[in-house]
Amino acid sequence: MATLEKRRHEVPYGAHVWEVDEFDGPNAPLVVAEVELSAIDEAFEHLPWLGEEVSENPAYSNSALVQHPHSTWSNA
Repeated sequence: MATLEKRRHEVPYGAHVWEVDEFDGPNAPLVVAEVELSAIDEAFEHLPWLGEEVSENPAYSNSALVQHPHSTWSNA
């Protein structure tokens, strides 16, 4: 069974703590940042280096990244 190689960092920013995953192995150099909100319309400060919103993209789920690593994507 394949596994993901990643390091998770907790990054306080504004009023929230972001979970930032840095992927290694076949998913390097992918970095994914996540913040938990109490409501879908809750305001929050964006980390200055944030890129594309991928919350609804199933390709970024852990199980998908195991089966189809980021390095194999044609636009990676």
